[in-house]
Amino acid sequence: MADHDITLTVNGEEYDLAVESRTLLIHALREGLGYTGPNVGCESTLCGACTVHVDGEAIKACTTLAVQADGREITTVEGLGEDGELHPVQESFQEEHGLQCGYCTPGMIMTSVDFLEENPDPNRDEIREALEGNICRCTGYQNIVNAVESAAEKLEEAE
Repeated sequence: MADHDITLTVNGEEYDLAVESRTLLIHALREGLGYTGPNVGCESTLCGACTVHVDGEAIKACTTLAVQADGREITTVEGLGEDGELHPVQESFQEEHGLQCGYCTPGMIMTSVDFLEENPDPNRDEIREALEGNICRCTGYQNIVNAVESAAEKLEEAE
């Protein structure tokens, strides 16, 4: 039984969706709209696999209600690139092997994009601190930090 009609703009496309008041944004995105980039991990904001941008800010979609996002701009990892090209952060994760199983990767990328907008020239300790809310069980984080560092350089060159 859907209690609320909401409008979400996801990756530039507007959707009208009927949701229950308890529906989490992650479920509205994945099950309601078919965006499978953000993943369901811990459902308690600890792992970061569900990270998306809402109005340009990285948030954990597993503890955000879909009704809280009504009328807002949402960007998932699928919406980062332009004209069929990867976003520099996505590209750097690929080049620097900043992933293994890939489950955490969308959240890591979304957190990194937000972080690099706020801090375009981070050091390695700042990168590690920014990624504290994202857990990877495979990589040991070294290549992820390398990827964010590489992405910062690419973004600086693009300016």
